[in-house]
Amino acid sequence: MVFNWFRRQNNNPVNTPAQEKQTETPSTQESQTESVETSSNDAPAAATDLLAYAKSAYKNIQQKQQASEVETPSVEVTEAPHVETAPPEEPDPEQLPDETTADEPDPENIDSTATEAEVTPSEALATLEDAQPTPPTTLSFLERAAAERQAKQERLIASAIEVPETEVVQPATPEIVEEIPGLAFDDGFVWSTEVLAAQGRRAEDVSIEEINWLKKLRQGLDKTRRGIVNQLKAIVGQGPLNQAAVDEIESLLLQADVGVEATDYIIKALQKQLREEVTPPDKAIAYLKTILRDMLDAPLKTSYKPNFTPEKENLNIWLITGVNGAGKTTTIGKIAHLAQKSGYKCLIGAADTFRAAAVEQVKVWGSRSGVEVIANPGQNTDPAAVVFDAIAAAQARETELLLVDTAGRLQNKKNLMDELSKIRRIIDRKAPNAKVESLLVLDATLGQNGLRQAEVFSQAAQLSGVVLTKLDGTAKGGVALAVVQQLGLPIRFIGAGEGIEDLRPFSSYEFVEALLSG
Repeated sequence: MVFNWFRRQNNNPVNTPAQEKQTETPSTQESQTESVETSSNDAPAAATDLLAYAKSAYKNIQQKQQASEVETPSVEVTEAPHVETAPPEEPDPEQLPDETTADEPDPENIDSTATEAEVTPSEALATLEDAQPTPPTTLSFLERAAAERQAKQERLIASAIEVPETEVVQPATPEIVEEIPGLAFDDGFVWSTEVLAAQGRRAEDVSIEEINWLKKLRQGLDKTRRGIVNQLKAIVGQGPLNQAAVDEIESLLLQADVGVEATDYIIKALQKQLREEVTPPDKAIAYLKTILRDMLDAPLKTSYKPNFTPEKENLNIWLITGVNGAGKTTTIGKIAHLAQKSGYKCLIGAADTFRAAAVEQVKVWGSRSGVEVIANPGQNTDPAAVVFDAIAAAQARETELLLVDTAGRLQNKKNLMDELSKIRRIIDRKAPNAKVESLLVLDATLGQNGLRQAEVFSQAAQLSGVVLTKLDGTAKGGVALAVVQQLGLPIRFIGAGEGIEDLRPFSSYEFVEALLSG
């Protein structure tokens, strides 16, 4: 099954309708989910619904995993009985006469034992079960009676021991005992399913890839979250914001590199809400989440399209720009891997010809993701010529997504910035019908310094959005808000790890929940 990450729906919370569809009694759940919104007394009911949703999602993932693995062991099961049934019955011609000769002699003994069995059948049964070598004639009547009682007791004990063996089947009550390899049913799994349920996802549609990514995102933003959430709850739970509380919130947001403009906007919105009514900390944090989501989605409501998806059966060219060290080449490899897993025909153009070993690095990532790399064997070649060759190869092979690795540059290098404009002219002339996008890769650890780079790049490269990388190694995850607020650029992808699976399309709802979940 191909999971298309580019067309994965990331919606705002819709009053958790997914929970209403998943449980066995939908009518009762509708009333429960509605009551959760109106009163806080039904919180345990909502928690049980979310737990049932998580269990159902875990079961479905487990069934999908088993269904994909059942095909191989089925062949082994059919082959095993043929080997066991064939050999045992046929050869033994020499043993047959031996067995008859062993059974034929001693007819007198057979007659004597037969007569004894006819006279005292209970004694024969007792002697057979007890396997005592002493002859029954030497025993007295009382000893025989005692032997019979012992035999009866042993039979009762044997029958009594067999009963609990059938009752051992009882410990089948826990539904989720068999864990999926590499996916534990823990707090991170329950939180991930809660986020997906709030976006309207059904339990049977939840995939293991989504769960792993959400757990990775939450873990990556852990440093930023620990520095914000607890202190924010303590501040906003005190009622209307006074000047001291405003100063504390301002320092917290600035430490997370939210930026001055975004911080002012957040504080004004919080003050307006808290002046109207005294809200408890949980509701204040929930309102803060809506503020942050609106900020992150603002560019998508004005001049940028919300869906950043390559068009199928059409050439899409994505230019990847940024300074050296921001993770530009690594991002290309991860996007190529994402495109391959989502069912797109992908190609990479190695147009970063100025940096030493840049082409070799792209080739390594191309081999990891299974995507071919178009490169010029010479050194310090013209990047525009490489782009020209890559477009020709993409057109000949009916490629759907061409990723172009441009030269890493600083914003003050005018000749390199002009090179971007030249590449755009080559694309317009060689592939006029192609869908062209330009992404700027920013290192989250740089914080506000990255914004200076983005300002110049946005003028020269006609940027379509930002790729925010290295969120797992910094406490400055708030730079995402600064990028959107100051530059007006949408965030298209985020990276929260060094693995090839640790880059995914951006979702404002998932980002804010991972940032502010307690």
